Amino acid sequence: MPRPLPLTLFDLDHTLLDGDSDVLWCEFLMQRGELDRTVFEPLNRRMAHEYRAGTVSAQAFCEFYIGTLAGRSREQGELLRREFLEAVVVPRIGAAAHALIERHRGAGELVVLTTATNRFITELTAAHLGLPHLIATECETDADGRFTGRIAGTLNMREGKVARLHEWLATQRIDPRDCETTFYSDSINDLPLLLAVRKPVAVNPDLRLAAEAAERGWPVLNLRDLAS
Repeated sequence: MPRPLPLTLFDLDHTLLDGDSDVLWCEFLMQRGELDRTVFEPLNRRMAHEYRAGTVSAQAFCEFYIGTLAGRSREQGELLRREFLEAVVVPRIGAAAHALIERHRGAGELVVLTTATNRFITELTAAHLGLPHLIATECETDADGRFTGRIAGTLNMREGKVARLHEWLATQRIDPRDCETTFYSDSINDLPLLLAVRKPVAVNPDLRLAAEAAERGWPVLNLRDLAS
């Protein structure tokens, strides 16, 4: 029998990153005066709360944050997202997260970042982390290359993370049955993918995922403790 392909998947928000990329992006745009705080602050707060509780629909969550890009071209958003990476994202990724990635990458495993946050915001983060493969929610653009504020294709959230992983593996000509897959995640929203892999690991888990991990005997890792 051939040796299984070691595939390691990392969630981003509250797993490798201390915070939520979408929520932080919205706050960043408000601070920069790009969004009206009186309108977006209560919506941002509500989305963050409902995501943690697992009560917001995947469509509503992703569309709200992708909507912050509406009307912009990639070129217009480039300086903003680079500033966001350096000022907000990089300081929130600890040494323990980098070390975890390097342990798997150094072992010759296929390493992938999989996140519900959209590609435009997260592709620079993936590059910073040294993760060459990114599965993210995709943004629709119009004929002029401007973001419409709508989602393109299958959301990379909840059951969509399983579907998008299989789509990505197909593009790589990899049969998922040939993989020994590990997935690191913090959130009950990622339960479908955690149940689909051979080696699920709960990282900084929310209360509902912590209960699932305890019941199922999954390992639990707290990168915040390791970072301190």
